[in-house]
Amino acid sequence: MKIVDAKLEVVAVRRSQYPETDKKEFMLVGRSNVGKSSFINTLLGRKNIAHVSGTPGKTQTLNFYLVNDQFYLVDVPGYGYASVDKKTQEKFGKMIEEYLEKRDELERVFLLIDFRHKPTEDDLLMYHFLKYYNIPVTVVATKVDKVGSSKMDKNKKIILDTLDLVVGDDLVLFSSVTKLGKEEVLKRIEDLLVETI
Repeated sequence: MKIVDAKLEVVAVRRSQYPETDKKEFMLVGRSNVGKSSFINTLLGRKNIAHVSGTPGKTQTLNFYLVNDQFYLVDVPGYGYASVDKKTQEKFGKMIEEYLEKRDELERVFLLIDFRHKPTEDDLLMYHFLKYYNIPVTVVATKVDKVGSSKMDKNKKIILDTLDLVVGDDLVLFSSVTKLGKEEVLKRIEDLLVETI
């Protein structure tokens, strides 16, 4: 899939603000410092369509990126960031939950986790949360370029063993530096766009 056009079209905090559309949507979720903005920029081939911040926890809304006038990438607030107070975290949680519960256009979730570390308790909770809603998940392990080749298999096994993915869910190794995994993720989206119901 070639990305020819991408723009941040809608910023929402509640259901009434979501785009009125029948286009398929793909949600991106992950810890605050996992590299979601870099993932979006790499995927869309844009330098700064998503603002890469030195301060984690900047995304505080649901951001709908319209891509190729075909589908939306939906970026949601990161989780597990200590300096975001409890009340704000709860607000984010409710915002994400409302989206998951009510959004028929949601096709798949890309759950980003840091390849360098064992999935955190928060990562595990998020995966189980998504499974509660029966949403298909592709786990995207970011920052793969920061791991030596001798540790690749070990780290991959730790992720798979910890998350214990259900049938139909999968793992993609990703790096915004080397672009590893970019085509694989785009292929997942492309396949889901052409699938007929």
